[in-house]
Amino acid sequence: MDKPVEAGKTPVALKNEAGTYWWCACGRSANQPFCDGSHKGTGIVPLEVKITSPGENYWCMCKRTKTPPFCDGSHKTPA
Repeated sequence: MDKPVEAGKTPVALKNEAGTYWWCACGRSANQPFCDGSHKGTGIVPLEVKITSPGENYWCMCKRTKTPPFCDGSHKTPA
């Protein structure tokens, strides 16, 4: 299995509507923080995320969070 690629140094804040989203866990998507299928062949799969009410979320971009898909501050520590 490949390792995730860091897609950004800090989280991205997005206002999301209720619905289902697919968080890019591999870091290769051109549609960060969401999956575009670029993970194929890496052994890494996207994470299905169900948002139940509209609001702002801080999506992890470093791909090292312990609370995927949302930022837990892992980007502040060396990889």
